[in-house]
Amino acid sequence: MIARVIVDISNSQTDKIFDYDIPPDLDVQKGSRVIVPFGMRRIEGFCIDIAAHSQVESLRSVEAVLDDFVCISEEMLQLMRYMKDKFYIRYVDSLRLFIPSKLRGGRIKELTRQYLSLNPDMDMESILALIPIRAKSQLMLVERLKEGGEYLTALSNEFSASAIKALIDKNIIVKSMEEVERKPMSSIKGRADEVALRSSQKFALERIFNSPKDVVLLHGVTGSGKTLVYINAIKRTLDEGKTAIMLVPEISLTPQMLRNFRGYFGDSVAMLHSGLSDGERYDEWRRLLKGEAKIAVGARSAVFAPMKNLGLIIVDEEHDASYVSESNPRYRTVDIARFRAGFNGAKVVLGSATPSIESYLLAKNGEYDIAVMNERISDKGMPSIDIVNMSNELLMGNDSMFSAKLEKSIVDTVKRGEQVMIFLNRRGHSSFVMCRKCGYIAKCTDCDVSLTYHSVDDQLKCHYCGKRYKMLTKCPDCGASNIRYGKIGTQRVVEEIKRILPDVNVLRMDNETTTTKTAYLDILGAFGAKEAQILVGTQMIAKGHDFPDVTLVGILDADMSLYHQDYRSNERTFQLVTQVAGRAGRSDKGGKVILQTYAPNHYVYRYAAKYDYEGFFQKENNVRKTTNFPPYTKIIRVLMTSEDEEKVIDCAKSIYRKLLAYAQDNSHDFIYIQAMKAPLGRIQNKFRYQIIARIKRDNESKIIAKFYETIEAYQSRGVSVFAELDPQNMA
Repeated sequence: MIARVIVDISNSQTDKIFDYDIPPDLDVQKGSRVIVPFGMRRIEGFCIDIAAHSQVESLRSVEAVLDDFVCISEEMLQLMRYMKDKFYIRYVDSLRLFIPSKLRGGRIKELTRQYLSLNPDMDMESILALIPIRAKSQLMLVERLKEGGEYLTALSNEFSASAIKALIDKNIIVKSMEEVERKPMSSIKGRADEVALRSSQKFALERIFNSPKDVVLLHGVTGSGKTLVYINAIKRTLDEGKTAIMLVPEISLTPQMLRNFRGYFGDSVAMLHSGLSDGERYDEWRRLLKGEAKIAVGARSAVFAPMKNLGLIIVDEEHDASYVSESNPRYRTVDIARFRAGFNGAKVVLGSATPSIESYLLAKNGEYDIAVMNERISDKGMPSIDIVNMSNELLMGNDSMFSAKLEKSIVDTVKRGEQVMIFLNRRGHSSFVMCRKCGYIAKCTDCDVSLTYHSVDDQLKCHYCGKRYKMLTKCPDCGASNIRYGKIGTQRVVEEIKRILPDVNVLRMDNETTTTKTAYLDILGAFGAKEAQILVGTQMIAKGHDFPDVTLVGILDADMSLYHQDYRSNERTFQLVTQVAGRAGRSDKGGKVILQTYAPNHYVYRYAAKYDYEGFFQKENNVRKTTNFPPYTKIIRVLMTSEDEEKVIDCAKSIYRKLLAYAQDNSHDFIYIQAMKAPLGRIQNKFRYQIIARIKRDNESKIIAKFYETIEAYQSRGVSVFAELDPQNMA
């Protein structure tokens, strides 16, 4: 028999199927990981098929099978081929997504420990006859093990090594090696609240299971009870003997979701995300593979969970950009979910209070079904959104980061014993540091971006490459000491709050304060336990969190996302404002939101203040249609990077000439094509140039294929070239 193998090398030249002979003594199965000879090396590979014959003569042989289980199912092998065709991803890059990364190279295995138990062949009378009456410790240990065996590490904390050894020597205790499962976030205990479903939730649940469509868009306002719908949908799925995947956009949301799910489903829940240790991720993945766990909860990568008989995939906050992978391998999570649903006859639920324009349009056009929940379960209604014009604040002499209204509301809310969340889409102390005399702005030496000041460690940091610099005491250009801080960051917000309310506990949640494994859990747990009255944070606090005592939300510098050079900026601002506002008033206490802006009349804020998603959609959809932007067209971005600027320019010119000639021959399909330096022209000391094309959707598959064919044909040492479809970040 012949093993058809993809070798574990991420290279276009080797991304093909190689045939190997299967020796009679090896049990090679489709989906196995194997060791094969490749050139002068022995290398890992994936057996993707078994064949009776090969067209190649004098085959080399498979040398070893790496696992005692098949790690890649038939479904995932078909998904691999789909991703190759849909996203132009190399076979091996897809296969690597399907297994824990440290499984490759044998860098992770099961965790085993010595396990001690009483000899089952000896009765208690025989055991006691072998133990001296004065050996109290030995007698206590035997009494302990009568109830069942325990790990040696646990017993060693209570009993002496000599007592344990004596019983082992007498064959009273037998040793064995037992596997220990590494359980992530084991401190999170389940909580199941028996809550009767409201009529809107019942309707949504029935729509999910009775719809003829494979995708149902669950459009529910913040606080409408989407999580309870998810839980009941999973209950029904498990009752049918099937499995489920629950996706969340942020790792910070996983603990809260995990607490809910463990309460209802116990050990049937496994967690998969990048915040786990290698051992924890491997053990959770294997529990899913073996069918011990029936529900996978996690961020984007959990869509590849090795589930059998999949019945339901839920994508919570489906509009979130994190569901699109922007690094190799590049893919859209919803497309993967739809493929897996089609293979298994499963359902996909896309949940959001602010669906993406694309998803809502698909629902409007009938490709998706839709279930709407437009009322909060608290019956208090949505919190009011007060828009404050910060230009007027300046005219009145208030140059603080807080408007007078927000400052007073913070003080009043804290006095009432209620809680406040302050949102700012920026971390650090200030977004830039500038010389007032000559205008010099401190920039990273490796990236074309300004440095951010962090007052805690008195350093300047680059938020793109992580490089750190000493804080300036004087301008390096003109020598002046008049240094000015730029736009505010989360650290400065905390400092300002402490100035106003020095005795109030304030927590901060951003990338700087969540570097440790349990940081998310610690901060959210402390705030939930009311150990702090105010939580200041970035996008991490914007969605999914449910704190009943939060009655005030302040949104600082709401305009930051409004004027990005991105056609999605209006959509993202509306989503962000609506999601942040939704953190307030989630109990009978009600709540309010104060939104600070320099553009109070912008239509995004008008619609957001009324929670009018339908009105915003109609406006934004008309703009996209009129201006020929997605979802009515497709954007293809070819990005080239290199440490040598001349090389990357030559590369950009060569590829652009070929693509421009093709565009001119097919001008009816192209709206725009242009080559240019990327907005962020250098990151991590690599120069960045790009080609951007906007194409009509009629022949998009043919055009996209041509772009990838052109890129594949261009090989240049020292230049990285890749394409993105509808990139989430145009910078």
